[in-house]
Amino acid sequence: MRLIKAGQHKAVLLAGMLTLASLSGPARAGEEHEAQQFHEEPPVLATLLVDQLEHRWRDGENSVDWESRGWIGGDTHKFWVNARGSKPVEGGVEKAEFQFLYSRMVSEFWDVQAGIRYDVRPQPQTTYAVAGVKGIAPYYFDVTAQAFLSDEGNLSGRIEAEYDVLITQKLILQPLAEINLSAQRVRELDLGRGINNIELGLRLRYEVVKEFAPYVGVSWERKLGETANIARRHGEDPSDLAFLAGVRFWF
Repeated sequence: MRLIKAGQHKAVLLAGMLTLASLSGPARAGEEHEAQQFHEEPPVLATLLVDQLEHRWRDGENSVDWESRGWIGGDTHKFWVNARGSKPVEGGVEKAEFQFLYSRMVSEFWDVQAGIRYDVRPQPQTTYAVAGVKGIAPYYFDVTAQAFLSDEGNLSGRIEAEYDVLITQKLILQPLAEINLSAQRVRELDLGRGINNIELGLRLRYEVVKEFAPYVGVSWERKLGETANIARRHGEDPSDLAFLAGVRFWF
């Protein structure tokens, strides 16, 4: 009788083990599938933002100015292409700059960037090595800081900051500031040592849709230090005030 009961206990134990194995198989397969999905690389995305495409009215020669940036990549690694420039309404391009940068995320809000910058205008055409950071500072200021080393060994830098103030869901006020500085005098570009210039802007845009927004605004630029003295010697006003209208779009 005891042998029969022992045999029954073994049969029950074996059946339980088989049941657990059959249940754990799908569960383990599901866990492995989830783990595989977790370790998969994020999709490659791309975007292009034409941040400024505007006509500037000033006391003197009016101009068309533009600034755009686009990237392709994932959350951690991106490849950026930046472009900016300016041309008189009645003339050819006076300034045109292109940047090709590799960007790597180093924290939740900051990327480090490195690459090259190529200035087509003004003459002489110049190539620079670029290193910098880009991210969101406290209080949601969008900040970019870059250092440039030219093929002639001249070191310069640029700091940009902008901020979006939501007046309504569609009406947005954007103040921005830019500072340019140089470690040496660059006679070919009429630049002195120190802070070359500061530019302050204010743009009010209306987002017809998120991807398209016309705007109006004002921009004030002031050359400083040695750069201002060089401008005066050439008969130029070191201060420039412009009213502007343009469009901002992205896709």
